[in-house]
Amino acid sequence: MTEIKSLSIDELKTALKEMGEKPFRAGQIFKWLHEGVESFEEMSNLSKDLRARLAENFLLTVPEVARKQVSRVDGTVKYLWRLRDGNCVESVLMHYEHGVSVCVSTQVGCRMGCKFCASGLNGRTRSLSAGEILDEILFMQKDSGEKVSNIVLMGTGEPLDNYDNVLKFLHLVSCPEGINIGQRHISLSTSGIADRIEMLAREKLQITLSVSLHAPDDETRSSIMPVNDAYPVERLMKACRYYFDTTGRRISYEYMMARDKTDRPWQADLLAKLLKGRPAHVNLIPLNEVAESPLKPSRPETVRRFQQALEKRGVTATVRRKLGPDIDAACGQLRQRQLKEDGKGTSRA
Repeated sequence: MTEIKSLSIDELKTALKEMGEKPFRAGQIFKWLHEGVESFEEMSNLSKDLRARLAENFLLTVPEVARKQVSRVDGTVKYLWRLRDGNCVESVLMHYEHGVSVCVSTQVGCRMGCKFCASGLNGRTRSLSAGEILDEILFMQKDSGEKVSNIVLMGTGEPLDNYDNVLKFLHLVSCPEGINIGQRHISLSTSGIADRIEMLAREKLQITLSVSLHAPDDETRSSIMPVNDAYPVERLMKACRYYFDTTGRRISYEYMMARDKTDRPWQADLLAKLLKGRPAHVNLIPLNEVAESPLKPSRPETVRRFQQALEKRGVTATVRRKLGPDIDAACGQLRQRQLKEDGKGTSRA
């Protein structure tokens, strides 16, 4: 059965026409869907017959809040959603001066195997549909009563490993007839699948691309990010250059600060050389400890020195503000806890 929330307005028009309905109904249905209705019966301006036929022909996804944690430190809210098949994914709602930002997942689990991340501890179970990714935003808005202004695709999963569904989601969420979040307010984070970065560049979207670099040399990067074996640093940087040349959009480089692993002075020097002449921003990320990982966070003074070393060499660098420290706001940890409770925390998919 087709997931109705994954359809564009044009696709809805085609589907309604095949059902013998007037195409203009597509706009009405699309609006209801993007308001987070939980049943076709809520679509009160449609006839009872049409609502019944929609229920017969389409699947309306409605995630369930399996867990919800609210930080007493900064009001950050972490959601664990249970999907229609029983799988769970995480989302985070964060408050900034500029508005409400949300971090959403694109897959159930992840197969990238990064050593510092809890999201991939059990591998990838499946990818989310465009409608399921959209659901995370719709139902966070509905539960919180707050309007989302910015989106980060940096939750569980590798967005470019779910390329088609993520691309469709980006068009759905920025559609003027829907919740209409402008693409310049959307950031997509990738572990560095170079050929997919080049594919994305050709879409000419206005989103911000964030590349999880985390180490400037192949030896270190491969030891913490297996994706580097397929797309070494030089190949990745070539793809990043292509992305900027094609879109004109500056890239943000995520750099995880792990003690005595990625935070050494020579790595700051090499990173600066790597980004020399590139319109780039480096986001230094204090490591969130994961029990299953041997990596430890860099000391605050080490992070400051690393930042100063980059800026001294002309590279813009900031340190990410850590939100939700009391609620395991780092992606994957809440789902991992749920898996252990369900007795599913030991297998790898």
